[in-house]
Amino acid sequence: MIELVERHTALAVVVGSRAYGLHGPGSDHDRRGVFVAPTRDFWTLDKPPTHLDGPAEEQFSWEIERFCTLALQANPTVLEVLWSPLVAFRTADGDALVAIRRAFLSRRVAETYGSYARDQLTKVANRRERTGEVNFKQAMHMVRLLMAGVHVLRTGEVLVDVSDRREELLAVKRGERPWDEVSAWAGRLQGELAEAAASTSLPPAPDRAAVDRMLVAVRERNLR
Repeated sequence: MIELVERHTALAVVVGSRAYGLHGPGSDHDRRGVFVAPTRDFWTLDKPPTHLDGPAEEQFSWEIERFCTLALQANPTVLEVLWSPLVAFRTADGDALVAIRRAFLSRRVAETYGSYARDQLTKVANRRERTGEVNFKQAMHMVRLLMAGVHVLRTGEVLVDVSDRREELLAVKRGERPWDEVSAWAGRLQGELAEAAASTSLPPAPDRAAVDRMLVAVRERNLR
């Protein structure tokens, strides 16, 4: 099955700390991609996989239909793939996907980004209460995610590169800012997220019709 990634990748990017501008010398290369299974592979009882690991280390890929389903749900991890500044490979199918990336955006972003961040905040707070320890790396990503949610609601663009806030965020990761200060920062960002959600120009729901048109065109192009 891994040949689907090797032979049919449409979009390959790097995400994570390197795309965020928060990397150091030993940071991972978090590789993410989208592959397009040949259309005829869907005509049999055994369907192509929806996702695959590898073949490189830290590499994960989605089949384009599964990717679109997750992106329509405003999944932050998936949306970042479409806005990553570190593009390793892109085909005509990848171009078609990126060209409609704004069709995936809607007011659901407020819920998904906020929910992901609240989950992180709860985990950090629970661990602190249980052990007295704070996972400051997790706390940093919680803050970064809230920043990204506010940004997309205000601008209609997914924020990936946060290198302009690098030192502030890395100070959190290094534990140089007290937890109470980090928690208060997160609270302010949650307020900004709510305000941005109330005034955003994003539509109530994503443009499924545009995504369908793109997907049909891709399937037709891969009918050989």
